[in-house]
Amino acid sequence: MSAEPRAATLDDDRPSLTCIVLQRCDAAHVHLIGVLDIATVPVLERQLQEVREAGFRRLIVDLGGLSFMDSAGLRLALAWDAAARQDGFDVSFVPGEPAVQRVFEITGTSGLLRFVRS
Repeated sequence: MSAEPRAATLDDDRPSLTCIVLQRCDAAHVHLIGVLDIATVPVLERQLQEVREAGFRRLIVDLGGLSFMDSAGLRLALAWDAAARQDGFDVSFVPGEPAVQRVFEITGTSGLLRFVRS
């Protein structure tokens, strides 16, 4: 994977989720912009799979650019955390805006995931 940013979006004219992937040292930073919901989770899932297939053992998913996240985004985060624990790679999350972080808080899952500062 090159050091230049790459973006992945939905295929329609008005993407509601953009993923920008940057390589920093040995980690892939995936910056999310837009909405992470049932319609856009496949965009992030595909991007995370590509990053893993490229050989990255450290993934940092930055939720800071999200304006909204629903339970589908939460399920994806929990699934990737579980996969990381099982397969021996590292995934962490940069916290999002209060509306996004509230999803983790009201479900009691904020303590289950590793949150880091960017």
